[in-house]
Amino acid sequence: MRASSFLLSPIYMLQLASGAKSFADNPIIGSKWLNRKGLHVGRVSLAMKMAAWRRKRLEHLVDDDHRQQYEENGFVRIENFLPADVFARVQEELANADFERYDMLQGSTVTRRALIDQIDLEGLPGFKAARNDPRLANLLRYVSSHHGQPLLVLQVVMALPSEKTKAGAADPQTALHSDTFQPTAKAWLFLRDVDEDDGPFAYVPGSHKVTPQRMEWEKKISENADAIANKYSARGSLRIMSEDLGALGYRQPVPMVVKANTLIVADTHGFHARTPSYKETTRVEIYGSLRRNPFLPFTGLHIASLPAISSTINRRVINALAFTQKLGIKGSPWKDVGRGKADEWSTRLTNL
Repeated sequence: MRASSFLLSPIYMLQLASGAKSFADNPIIGSKWLNRKGLHVGRVSLAMKMAAWRRKRLEHLVDDDHRQQYEENGFVRIENFLPADVFARVQEELANADFERYDMLQGSTVTRRALIDQIDLEGLPGFKAARNDPRLANLLRYVSSHHGQPLLVLQVVMALPSEKTKAGAADPQTALHSDTFQPTAKAWLFLRDVDEDDGPFAYVPGSHKVTPQRMEWEKKISENADAIANKYSARGSLRIMSEDLGALGYRQPVPMVVKANTLIVADTHGFHARTPSYKETTRVEIYGSLRRNPFLPFTGLHIASLPAISSTINRRVINALAFTQKLGIKGSPWKDVGRGKADEWSTRLTNL
């Protein structure tokens, strides 16, 4: 063990009791010897059991039909989610309002986050009603198994045709992957239709459940963590080829071709991806996410739920990432691109 790793070993040990997932960045999580003894699969198993225990206590938050959808598929789909008048206001505000915007470039795709914190919403009654719809937050809480404060933003995904992607710069989101070793929730309330060739979100039904075959697959990967070639897999977001899904007991991915005003809430511990598109695409959605420590023996007590924090939660996250970059700890992928229309195409793409 290197001297720096030895000095940091207490921190690495503490991370075992957190959502830390990177084989590459934590020599204990990535230890071949410990993973042969069952460290990684033990963390997966315990995280799944704790999530099931917490989720049982959150059943009252969601309808029976939505619980059944989640249990069977790992995602919940609701069409015509917002009342027609609210959705019409959202569309009008999307076209006319300016937003504070941050872009992340991955390959030939820009993901833009336009902030819709509580402090942004006084002049946007449509977005305020949509963002604060309790059904959205409660589905994220149930699927994630945490009664916490979700992150909610206006998101725009701008993608060049996949065939134009430069060598080595492919969008990592188009590869089937699991976000992490624990149940975690993401939501997309689509503000425009998403057709087959618009780069729809795709999900492998039932892959939120860990089959014995998947556990063995993950164990083999963890036992040879230093040989993982894909950098995202090495950081704990495991990639898989569609032809390998059957061996793990799963079906093929299903693309979410949807009409505007459809909500999808998915457990992204399950395998998912953004479907590659061979045309220029723009996808617009209200996006939400919720992930906390997988080993918590309670559902609430989330500091981000405090009103003073929740009202500016996205700015706090952006500022925290910028601060860690300034300290040289970790770079932030998000670049401030100023105020403007949410769906205005990024110059970062036009310059590729």
